Amino acid sequence: MRPFLARLAAPLTVLALAACQGPSKPAADKPVDKPATDKPATDKPATDKPATDKPAEAPADKPDPGVPLAGERHFKSLQQLTFGGENAEAYFSGDEKRLVFQSTRDGAGCDQIYTLDLAEKTAKKVSSGKGRTTCAYFLPGDQRILYASTHAAADDCLPNPDRSRGYVWKLYPEFDIYTAAADGSDIQPLVTGPGYDAEATVSPTGDAIVFTSTRDGDPELYKINVDGTGLVRLTNTRGYDGGAFFSPDGKRIVYRANHPEGEEELKAYDDIIKEHLVRPTRLEIFVMNADGSEQRQVTRNGKANFAPFFHPDGKRIIFSSNQGDPKGRNFDLYLIGDDGQNQEQVSFSDTFDGFPMFTRDGKHLVFASNRGAKSHGDTDVFLAEWVD
Repeated sequence: MRPFLARLAAPLTVLALAACQGPSKPAADKPVDKPATDKPATDKPATDKPATDKPAEAPADKPDPGVPLAGERHFKSLQQLTFGGENAEAYFSGDEKRLVFQSTRDGAGCDQIYTLDLAEKTAKKVSSGKGRTTCAYFLPGDQRILYASTHAAADDCLPNPDRSRGYVWKLYPEFDIYTAAADGSDIQPLVTGPGYDAEATVSPTGDAIVFTSTRDGDPELYKINVDGTGLVRLTNTRGYDGGAFFSPDGKRIVYRANHPEGEEELKAYDDIIKEHLVRPTRLEIFVMNADGSEQRQVTRNGKANFAPFFHPDGKRIIFSSNQGDPKGRNFDLYLIGDDGQNQEQVSFSDTFDGFPMFTRDGKHLVFASNRGAKSHGDTDVFLAEWVD
């Protein structure tokens, strides 16, 4: 959940959207990116059974998760890649032969980082198993990955956010950004220091990284060179800015933001940000140039919109939103012009669909979904053959 994976509360899952979250799964604390729910959210795995990557037969009363649903005209075919547990924020390697994602499989108390070989359909844990982790991405050349982790502060998962304040994401100040060899070895710090550092993604041009940080007090977007030098602050509006991705040409950035409005909202925001908390029930999609100039709001529906990613044409943005559900629990994928026009609904599951990423040629889309969940809280990774 960028900022981490901060988990969005969807009907069948509690996603960590915080970091990449959606804000580390929606929000996956992804702080993700999750709406409020009448049941307290938890960052513990939704099932005690270890996840497997072997398919199980879908119950007769549920649609086959490997078949596109009515209305999903952009999905020519659909392939389920993981089978059980919480798996989210899956992003392609540069050669598009592997995915890197976060998961609470194998009995983990919080997200760990895995890679998945698309040819062999095998997943391998590449984080150390210590601390919380979130928001992984391949670095240029695919020999190394980056991800955020709290392992320098503690071996355990650290306490969950205090949900007595309602549905909130915690921007753990213990998160720093690390790089590691693609097999998980040689872990090296890249971005460290006071405050939350997470939700990092890499430009397709291979020269820059964008991430979210509270180093200056407010959760803002920053850009660095891939070697960690050249830090530049990109946003300056009070409120949460995060979950950013570059356009295909690396010249623009799309991101999600929660900017409090009015005296009452600003006071409520100031009261909880001191405790490293944000309330992500309203997130809008924004775009800006890669240098932070010309920031412009794309969505204006007042709902929880997150996980935006540019279509390869550079003119459209795919994102996840609960705008179609009056109760705010169901998230679907939507496609919209970067000018905010011509929005269309892409997915039609009655559960959660989020964290989309296109291949460079636009022929495939990877995303996370609750569709076909065998246990409450299961979120799996799917690969769709895309048709425009």
